[in-house]
Amino acid sequence: MSPTLIYLHGFRSSPGSVKAQILVRAVAALPAATRPRLFVPALATEPAAAVDGVAALIEREVRSPADALTLVGSSLGGFYATHLAERFGARAVLINPAIRPYEDLAPYAGTQTNLYTGEAFEVIEEHFAQLRALAVARITRPERYLLLVRSGDEVLDWREAVAFYRGAWQYVAGGGDHGWAEFAAELPSVLRFAGCAAG
Repeated sequence: MSPTLIYLHGFRSSPGSVKAQILVRAVAALPAATRPRLFVPALATEPAAAVDGVAALIEREVRSPADALTLVGSSLGGFYATHLAERFGARAVLINPAIRPYEDLAPYAGTQTNLYTGEAFEVIEEHFAQLRALAVARITRPERYLLLVRSGDEVLDWREAVAFYRGAWQYVAGGGDHGWAEFAAELPSVLRFAGCAAG
């Protein structure tokens, strides 16, 4: 069964983000015989709609998520990926993931602008309630998670992620930033974890 990857971007981001495009190019460069299917959906700004949209994609496109699917989520996308991995029994790679976005995003209530598309959108109180409803109390199968965090993350506390994903495969890199500028260097590990040949 061919592996399937679904990349979930972060808050105020899009499929055009740097990490998303690095992954797109890396997958395209793999030999056709070992190339996984890759989806990079544009996530709705409303959390419940974002997750429902990805769940519908999984149900439509992935016959056996527990065997074939790896979600790759960055920041808020990592929070979504965790919810969906638990729901579908899939694997997940988390890149500087949000653990409590219902608290971390509180300062962003009001009008925001997508950093890649320029689209304006509203962050309202209902969104925080939806995020709380999506929260996973604890992961049930740590071996199905790969956590990638940078100690220099200026947005989120990497130690919270290390504690939350206790027992999972973890890579803590010193320094760096929330955007993980050197993400291309981690792709061989990400692809191997997803069951893909890294070239």
